[in-house]
Amino acid sequence: MDWTPLELLDFARGPALEFAMIVFVFGVLWRLVGVLLLPRMRDLSPAREGAPPGWLGAARTIVRRMWPRREFMPATLFVTINSYVFHLGLAIVVFGLGPHILFFQEVFGLTWPALPTNLVAVVGAITFASLLAVLVRRMTNPVQRLLSHAGDYLSWAVTFLPVLTGLLAANPIGGRYETLLALHLLSIAALLIWFPFGKLMHAFLFALSRGATGLRFSHRGVKA
Repeated sequence: MDWTPLELLDFARGPALEFAMIVFVFGVLWRLVGVLLLPRMRDLSPAREGAPPGWLGAARTIVRRMWPRREFMPATLFVTINSYVFHLGLAIVVFGLGPHILFFQEVFGLTWPALPTNLVAVVGAITFASLLAVLVRRMTNPVQRLLSHAGDYLSWAVTFLPVLTGLLAANPIGGRYETLLALHLLSIAALLIWFPFGKLMHAFLFALSRGATGLRFSHRGVKA
C-alpha cells in the first residue's frame, strides 16, 4: 500500500501514537506493580544506634548515587558527565519545545512557557552528539562491549531516532516536512512501546532500587 505523506502523518499521530501510549502506560504499571509485589524478607535485626529513619536513608542514597564516589571518579567522569548531558538535553527538548508543549496540552491539559526555538535546537544538536558518544564508547570500550547485548543497542536506537528525526523535521532535511514529522512521531511511538520492556525502564526503577539499598544499609548504620 502506497501512503501519501499526509496519510502517513495521520496514521503516525493517530493510531500509532495512541497504541504506543497505551502500551507505555500499561507496560510501566505492570513493571512497577511486579517490582512492588516481589516478596521481601523482613530485617529482624535491631536498628543500629543512631541510625536515621528508613525513609531518610533511602532518600540520601538516591541523591548520593547521583554522582560517583571520589575513588571511581577518574574512570567514570566522562560517562557521568555525558550521561547528564544527554538526559538533561532530552528533558529540555521534550519539555521546552513549543510543539511538544502543545502536544502535552492537547493530551493532558497542561501547558507552560516554551523555550526559544534556537536554544532548543542547539540543545538538540548537543544531545545528538552526546548519544553518538554513548554508542562509540559502548562499541570501543572492552568491558562495555562485552557486557552489551541486543537490548542495549535497541534501547540506544529508540532513544536516538526521535532526536535524529526531530532535527531533520525541524529544518527540514531529506524529504517533505509531513514525511519527516511522521517518521519523528513513529520513532517516538517505537520508543514508548519498547520503554517498559528494556533498560529505559530505569527512569522509574532507579529510585526504587537505590531507595531499597539505602533503607537496608541505613538500618545497619552504613552510608550507601
